[in-house]
Amino acid sequence: MSTVFRDLLKKVGSGEHTAKDLTRAEAAAAIKMILLGEATPAQIGAFLIAHRIKRPTAQEIAGMLDAYDELGPKLQPVKCKRSVIVLGIPYDGRTRTAPISPVTALLLTASGQPVVMHGGDCLPTKYGVPLVDIWQGLGVDWTGLSLEKTQQVFEKTGIGFVYTPQHFPLTNSIWEYRDQLGKRPPLATMELIWCPYAGNAHIIAGFVHPPTETLFQSTLALRGLTQLTTVKGLEGSCELPRDRTAIIGIATTSKLDETSNISIDNILDNVSIERLHLSPRDYGFTTKNVPLVTLEELTADMQRVLNGKPSDLMETALWNGGFYLWRCGICSDMREGIAKAEELFTSGAIAQKLQELSVAVNSVSKTIFQSV
Repeated sequence: MSTVFRDLLKKVGSGEHTAKDLTRAEAAAAIKMILLGEATPAQIGAFLIAHRIKRPTAQEIAGMLDAYDELGPKLQPVKCKRSVIVLGIPYDGRTRTAPISPVTALLLTASGQPVVMHGGDCLPTKYGVPLVDIWQGLGVDWTGLSLEKTQQVFEKTGIGFVYTPQHFPLTNSIWEYRDQLGKRPPLATMELIWCPYAGNAHIIAGFVHPPTETLFQSTLALRGLTQLTTVKGLEGSCELPRDRTAIIGIATTSKLDETSNISIDNILDNVSIERLHLSPRDYGFTTKNVPLVTLEELTADMQRVLNGKPSDLMETALWNGGFYLWRCGICSDMREGIAKAEELFTSGAIAQKLQELSVAVNSVSKTIFQSV
């Protein structure tokens, strides 16, 4: 048993009136002890649920990210005039609405905007469809690549996928706790703004509850990140909904020094936020989300989109693609972005990008096989 971890557990788990927040350094130490197995299973389970009940602070989430930076993987910087976009999407996947993020990533990279994604397999607590399964359905298997090989693909194609079971195996043990607890711990919040990229990054994160958006903004201000886009998206993802107005936050921050007594108000004073409310109806889209039926049907629908065929999912692809082409500065406004996305789909450029990515991944996979 770790007596150091026990003291941290007592601090967050002492109850409504006596529990205390961890400092950034203490939060980093706690997560490191969890990942490295220095805390006992009983301590880890108790910490995760106690911390969820207490609710995390920006200092604590910043400390968790510090631990991930120290122990986890990083794709290395690539040459690009724009900041690399890192898409923060819940690791436990989707169960109700059809995802479109892999198609959006292909669209952006075909337009010269590099994208990093990250995630794992079918995971608790939702056990929804994960990104890696969708990519496999499209003919791109990230699961067998080392971080070095993933870097090669990233440099060649502009898309990188950090597959945590392979690239960050220290996190694998946590999933059993999540399953047994039946609730997402604050680590799930932290993952949405984790940046496994060593260069200049633009984090795009989805959220469900407004306090989470504020937590994201405060945390990244503490860590010195200057670009953040938040989306009240589908199932907590950063995908724009079609059944309601899309609520988006565009935040820029100035770096703060860590102090033990800094308040949330002091942090947010250093965050400049532009609020957008985008209605699909204003841009000619129907106001309904595409339901998720099966993975096979989803990937077949995605292939039709990539080949420029009209469909309900195509509307989702254009709605999201138009926004992100505008947001990363490729297009001057939403309408131009939507038109540009439609042109790229119908011309076959996005299908060609998928083929390029598939060839690159298969090429480095064959190199791995031959070396073995």
